[in-house]
Amino acid sequence: MGLVARFLEKNGFSTVVLTTTPEFNREIGFPRVAAIEYPYGRVVGAVNDAEGQRKVLKAALTVLETAGKPGQVVHLPFTWPEEARQTKWHPPEISPIVKMYLDEIKKTASEKRPESN
Repeated sequence: MGLVARFLEKNGFSTVVLTTTPEFNREIGFPRVAAIEYPYGRVVGAVNDAEGQRKVLKAALTVLETAGKPGQVVHLPFTWPEEARQTKWHPPEISPIVKMYLDEIKKTASEKRPESN
């Protein structure tokens, strides 16, 4: 996704990436990041929740207007309605890529979150 976003930006198209791993995405160079505290695989919201998904997408698009500098992370004001561990559709194990970078993601999140808004 980062390569596509950078390519589009280089060619005059503004981009915003909606993600659940904002610190990781900022570090690899996404131009604008809309961060959301949703579980993996449900970045726009719950299945069949068209209104909730519409709200998330509209909020993500506002990042194009509000992000003041490249690489800025804007945390969207949405929370998942249940504890992520209680979500029944999660696989029994986290993905290999997340597992590999989990400590780094947590460390980066704890260091950078307060200053990213």
